[in-house]
Amino acid sequence: MSHVNDVLDTAVTQTGLDDFGDDSFREGLEILLTALRDEAKLNAVGESFLRDRIILHLTQRLQVEDWYRRHPEIDDGSIKAPLIGIGLPRTGSTALSLLLAQDPSARYIKRWESSQPCPPPSTVHGVDPRIPPDLGEMVGSRHHVPVDTHGPMECHDLMALDFKSHMFHSFAQIPSYSTWLIEKADLTPTYEYQRRVMKLLQWGEPTRQWRLKCPSHVMSLEHLDRAFPDARYVMTHRDPTDVILSVADLFADIIAAFTDDVDKHYIGQLNVEHLSLGMERTLKFRADGADERFYDIDFRAMQADPIGQVEGLYGWLREPVSAQFEDQMRQWWTRAAAEREPSMRAEPAEYGIDFDQVRPLFTQYMDSAHRWTNRQTTEQ
Repeated sequence: MSHVNDVLDTAVTQTGLDDFGDDSFREGLEILLTALRDEAKLNAVGESFLRDRIILHLTQRLQVEDWYRRHPEIDDGSIKAPLIGIGLPRTGSTALSLLLAQDPSARYIKRWESSQPCPPPSTVHGVDPRIPPDLGEMVGSRHHVPVDTHGPMECHDLMALDFKSHMFHSFAQIPSYSTWLIEKADLTPTYEYQRRVMKLLQWGEPTRQWRLKCPSHVMSLEHLDRAFPDARYVMTHRDPTDVILSVADLFADIIAAFTDDVDKHYIGQLNVEHLSLGMERTLKFRADGADERFYDIDFRAMQADPIGQVEGLYGWLREPVSAQFEDQMRQWWTRAAAEREPSMRAEPAEYGIDFDQVRPLFTQYMDSAHRWTNRQTTEQ
């Protein structure tokens, strides 16, 4: 794996630009490259993919700064009270985000622009060359969630521009980077840079309300709150023992493309630790005064009545659900149900997971989730 100066120089050469903006990205980049080199045991495919991915993020960062240099008025744009979807993975949050993307008045990070936010979409005339003719990039052996070419993408790629993103340890086994990310990294500049890129993405477009989604935000809500202090949150809930194994299997499927030495017990433990810590931090964030900024949806309720759950959410937001929005949601849900891939279930022992040991880690979260979702049902 390359060293820092190598990837920086390559990005400069490819773009002809040399201003990366604030230096906050450099620490994460160096720790990531070191972990990939010393710990990940990448095969040739992994070496090539991750080096190219890192250089892509660096070239995009250079282009973001160049657009701001030439058009400082981009920063005059406002982002008010975005709705941010969080929660454990595999809780229906992707389906919810795709339903919310049917709202003509909403703006979200489009799948095809997430890793390449430049140029700003409003400056492209005709068909944007970033839009793939199919579903676009698939990392791993299969799609693990519903996918739509023009649908929403999580915040991982925008966070990767600052090299503090949970996306990287879904690509490779990099324990030193993972530990640094959850224990020491300050993600405040990460989210501030994400906000900077969101302003660029919306530049020249009609004003619309932002809808974001990223399960890993539960690890860093205090930092996210500094960049988006007026954000509101929709949190999806499900029994953690129904999701942890699925998430670990997703990680293993992706990582297996990039190494010939997959450690499934490590992947299982990583996810147990991160998801339990994420719920612990979310409980604290809500208890410290943010609880009224949350709307809660149970996975079973979402499966039973998805449109009703969105209508309840919009009632809480005090925003209308137009006839066009509702019709497009129904069409998407019907189409998605027909295209849904069969679920695959691994064995807990394969990942070193013992659910009898896992359940106590989530007891307080489960009690709170039950209370939150019941409160939401009662208030509707």
